[in-house]
Amino acid sequence: MPPLRPHVQTETPSVTPPSHTDIRATGWISRLPATLRPYALLARLDRPIGTWLLFLPGLWGILLSGGVEAGERLRLALLFGLGSLVMRSAGCVVNDMWDRDIDRMVARTAGRPLASGALRMRQAALFLVLLLAIGLAILLQLNPLCRLLGVGSLLLVGLYPLAKRFTWWPQLVMGFTFGFGAPMGYAAAAGRIDAAWVALYAATILWQLGFDTIYGFQDMEDDARIGVKSTSRLWAGHPRLFVGGCYVLAVVALLLAGWLAGCTIGFWVAMVLPAIALGWQVAHLDSTDPRRCLMLFRSNRETGLAVALAILAGLTGR
Repeated sequence: MPPLRPHVQTETPSVTPPSHTDIRATGWISRLPATLRPYALLARLDRPIGTWLLFLPGLWGILLSGGVEAGERLRLALLFGLGSLVMRSAGCVVNDMWDRDIDRMVARTAGRPLASGALRMRQAALFLVLLLAIGLAILLQLNPLCRLLGVGSLLLVGLYPLAKRFTWWPQLVMGFTFGFGAPMGYAAAAGRIDAAWVALYAATILWQLGFDTIYGFQDMEDDARIGVKSTSRLWAGHPRLFVGGCYVLAVVALLLAGWLAGCTIGFWVAMVLPAIALGWQVAHLDSTDPRRCLMLFRSNRETGLAVALAILAGLTGR
């Protein structure tokens, strides 16, 4: 599907927001000054789950690499936490700039600031520059290898929104993009790239391919109507088979990464918990129920934390 012709819309589109939406304009967001509210929504500050899912693989990498003191691990974790918030926001801005015309035609996303006209492209571009400047300041606190990887990741951030127009596998591209925190965290702590680095990155990509396919099941009808491609549409007839396969391979790759990194028995025992959590997602998956899909998607924060705890348990005696 060729990119849709951009146009500026200053009024809210005529799509009626459904009862199911991922936009949360209530809570603390509603207490912000009216001029700041659209920027907070553009950055998805109303939905921190994306920041968690970007940060957790970086935390995995920091913990798995070993070789640094607890104080340095904590410093890196704090930098990656702030960096995840900033770069996830930047990625959302880029995504919405590319997709503003598509978003207007999808009920779940029609209220996004660029799609609704609450913000103009120039305002979004200036906001993006600010976010990237903060991200660069954080990146400069890391070692040279991590800086190089961070700069390289910007290409993926820029290209990801285009994937849905040209391939049935945009969720895989998202995995490469969102999962880049894992190899960056490992490189930041270890200062090297090795086999464990590769296995951890592969595990992260597969995990994110699975949960982003679950997320995409929310929009299948709208995506089919406007011609947007996704693994959710591609595997709509066998959702549990595909997501389950992604999760099984992700667990195998995580176990391989732990073995290559020399994790102790605590890792192997504790990995039972995230494996059960992923299996629970597959067992309860219903691709025709958007609310359940969103709930299962969000549960990956707890799953990712369980993986981090397993890696931490495997540090003892290394």
